[in-house]
Amino acid sequence: MFGYCKCVRSWFAVVAFFIPLVHFSAGWANDWPTFRGSDRSAVSKETGLLQEWPAEGPARLWEAKGAGRGYSSLAIAGGRIYTLGDGGSSPDDKDEALRCFKDENGELLWKTKTGPAWNKGSSNWQGSRGTPTVDGELVYVVTPHGLLVCCETATGSERWRKDLVNDFEGEKGDNWGYSESVLIDGDQLICTPGGEKITLAALNKATGELKWKTVREGDRGAGHASVVISEIGGTRVYVQSTASGPMGVRASDGTLLWKYDVERTTCVIPTPIVRDDLVFWVAGYKRGGALLKQVPGPDNTVKIEEIYPVKTELANKHGGVVLVGDYLYGDSDDKGIAYCAEFLTGAIKWQKRGSGSNSASYAAADGRLYIHSANGIMVLAKASPEDYVEVGSFKAPGSGERPSWSHPVIANGKLYLREQDVINCYDIKAK
Repeated sequence: MFGYCKCVRSWFAVVAFFIPLVHFSAGWANDWPTFRGSDRSAVSKETGLLQEWPAEGPARLWEAKGAGRGYSSLAIAGGRIYTLGDGGSSPDDKDEALRCFKDENGELLWKTKTGPAWNKGSSNWQGSRGTPTVDGELVYVVTPHGLLVCCETATGSERWRKDLVNDFEGEKGDNWGYSESVLIDGDQLICTPGGEKITLAALNKATGELKWKTVREGDRGAGHASVVISEIGGTRVYVQSTASGPMGVRASDGTLLWKYDVERTTCVIPTPIVRDDLVFWVAGYKRGGALLKQVPGPDNTVKIEEIYPVKTELANKHGGVVLVGDYLYGDSDDKGIAYCAEFLTGAIKWQKRGSGSNSASYAAADGRLYIHSANGIMVLAKASPEDYVEVGSFKAPGSGERPSWSHPVIANGKLYLREQDVINCYDIKAK
């Protein structure tokens, strides 16, 4: 469909990360206010962190219980932690709730019921999965049932809610429920109902009122990715991935600028990686990853060129991929085998099995990879194209009963791991 660009090597000079001008209100300099951090790259800009861990792992500052059942990661902003979970303190409290904890010591500050628990499928598939998004005095979360709820960060009081299925005729591209973390950009809230009626939507973040909608013809439904911002020739573009593949939408009015249709796969989960005009899209279940270049056109239009097509060796199921320097790092589908690939060519530099097993979630900071494996093993490894080298690992407390699928968070010199009902906080600052 798209011609292969013969000028790949000219882009090797691209080394700077594009940092979207997203209007997340950060209480502290290095907060992590939404899924994969403020720029959705899962790469923290912090420095001065431990380069190796002692045998027992970094010092644990505190343990908090009461997060509930589920795989939601953590949003951290203004000295508070937000997450979504099923169940509560009593046996008859089975509903889902948005919870807020004190970052200083893990104290539960409030919880607000969002809706019923997600009990579909096998036991490992049950539970909440969407990570909240914090914007100043408000926090937003999407439940697996597609309920979009806005609450006050101070008290948990609900401001408004919408139903992506009933209000916007949304459709899911698989049977595992919604898990998107909404994007806040200025006064707009961007979400993905999915399907052919309203594929992408912009709402007024204060009221939930619909501002514009995007229709992608033939869209198979929402995946699990979250929207990332890019700027192409003066045009602001929202990049998202649905069950039909990635697409670019004009931020001002919702116009569909481009799409890259892929073959149907079981589920499309990872969030795309955007660097300047380049978009790396990836999915698991033996599908693979592709690199696209966004090209500005007349009248604020944008088209795409294929740098390389979908390569099966880059497949990643749900742990996400990180871009550090000129190299991609992630889990090979869900095999527990780490890979490093050249960003601009997709060429594999190495594949190595680490201490963890099965799927692994990735984050990065200060030249290191933070790898949270499904069996609860947390690994610190060098982010190097030369080889896979672990420089620390430990077994996270609270892990083992169900898979450790929650993504790790790095914020303000600390590492946070959610293991179902338990949140662990570690000091990772170099002394």
